[in-house]
Order: sequence, then C-alpha cells, then structure tokens
Amino acid sequence: MGMKRRGTGNLGSKRAAWKKKKSWKELPPAARIGTIVIGAAQLAFLTAAQRDLSRRPAEQIRGSKMFWRLATLINFVGPGCYFAFGRKPLPPATPR
Repeated sequence: MGMKRRGTGNLGSKRAAWKKKKSWKELPPAARIGTIVIGAAQLAFLTAAQRDLSRRPAEQIRGSKMFWRLATLINFVGPGCYFAFGRKPLPPATPR
C-alpha cells in the first residue's frame, strides 16, 4: 500500500497544462502570422478547386461534381485530391 510508481510524479499537472488551449492573444506573433498564412492558403486552394469544378464540364471530371464539391471541404486534402485525381486529362489540342 502507498507504493508510488516511478516516473509518474506530477503527471496530472503536466497533462492539465498540455490540454489548456491558448487564446489568440496568448499566441506569439509568429504563430499568429503562420495561422493567418495557412488559413489564407487553404481558402485559396478551396476557391481554386470550387471554381474549377464550376467551369469544367461533367464529362471531364471523374465521379460526380457533388462528391468533389463536398470532398474539397476537407482541409488541403480535398482540393489536393481533386486536382490530382478528380480531373480527367484534357484532350490534345488539334492543329488548325
């Protein structure tokens, strides 16, 4: 009874500090700028994928447009998959 396990001292307070979320004001300036840049890149990638979906005919898309519209809402992965796998290659241009 009363035996303490080795290496577990103060574990509860470490977990509590790890789980505490920081507010925007508590973040260092570099973290704030990084968050804004990543958010802007994500928004640009999403906008580009949605715009391409709107302009591209359904015959040039693998699968349904609705599926790809929903898939592009997944951060970075969705638009990346759409551009990599969702579009069929354009036919070669015919010389005039």
